[in-house]
Amino acid sequence: MSRLFGWMPGIVSAMAQGPWGGKGDGPEGNDGPGKSGGSDGGPRNPWTQPGKPGGSKSPSAIEELLRKSRESFGQGGGFGGLPPRASGKALWPIAVGILVILWLVLTSFHRVGPQERGVVTLLGKYSRTLSPGISLTLPAPFEAVRTVDVEEIRTIDIGSASAESENLVLTGDQNIVDLAYSVRWNIRNPELYLFQLADPDASIREVAESAMRSVVASVSLDDALGAGRSEIEQQVEQRMQEILDGYRSGIRVQGVAIKQADPPAAVNDAFKEVSAAQQTAQTYLNEARAAAQQVTAKAQGEAAAFDKVYEQYRLAPDVTRRRMYYETMEGVLSTVDKTIVESGNVTPYLPLPELKRRAQAATPQSGANATEDGQ
Repeated sequence: MSRLFGWMPGIVSAMAQGPWGGKGDGPEGNDGPGKSGGSDGGPRNPWTQPGKPGGSKSPSAIEELLRKSRESFGQGGGFGGLPPRASGKALWPIAVGILVILWLVLTSFHRVGPQERGVVTLLGKYSRTLSPGISLTLPAPFEAVRTVDVEEIRTIDIGSASAESENLVLTGDQNIVDLAYSVRWNIRNPELYLFQLADPDASIREVAESAMRSVVASVSLDDALGAGRSEIEQQVEQRMQEILDGYRSGIRVQGVAIKQADPPAAVNDAFKEVSAAQQTAQTYLNEARAAAQQVTAKAQGEAAAFDKVYEQYRLAPDVTRRRMYYETMEGVLSTVDKTIVESGNVTPYLPLPELKRRAQAATPQSGANATEDGQ
């Protein structure tokens, strides 16, 4: 390098003499018409510093710059203002070495977090995937590393729960429903996620809308509004995963959640009235079923009790017949106001209930008379 800077003044000097020539270059020497910088208005050397007489031997601006550079690099001067070493040699090689070491360390060692994966590209082409930990690669710009979080659950919301915007979907029974749902997903294959799809978020949104419309088109309005929501979510999740796997997107669908399923705003009030009437009718049906179940259970219990009595009757018919007669008569006579006492062949009638009522009516009256006597 010092040799190169040693040659530069000669090159610049030859250029300075250029088409105008230098001192003593003309056929008439210094006094000829080819002299530079004379007072006779002849051609002037453009490489000399302005304001200097043509006959002076001061160096030009380019020569001065090259001289300072040669002294800085090759003659013990500091690099960028660095002082020279004690031996007289420059410190700039050490500074360059430190910069090279820092460049190698900072661009060759990479730390990948526990939830991340590092995708390595060699001159822009996919090379390999780094696992969590400290990894070593070629320095930049030969190899580059992009870290991707594969554990983060990302969410995309489709439709709006507000009344400002509607996401209308056609059902299988030719009705329209306003849907708002969300899709949860994460990255399964980081290299496919980075290089296979140009815009993963937009692709997931379009796939979700396509899968949801396809599934809802095969169910009725009642299923979409209530009973069949969970089944619709499962079918949409499976269909989305199949489509994204076909795209080789490197994405795993974690779940689909329907947050709103309403009829269009224009018919929402009428639909609510119909739904209220259907719920009332369903309530009456449930009450009737409950009453029927109670009557059926009671009848089954009575039949079981009769079967037990019949088994005992088969073992001892006379005793069982007499016991049943007594139990029946006891139940019948306990509700009437007549008592029959059998004595021989004569069956007199004793109005015991009537006498009992008379006795009860007389007891309060006698108590009142006793009170008056005491006074």
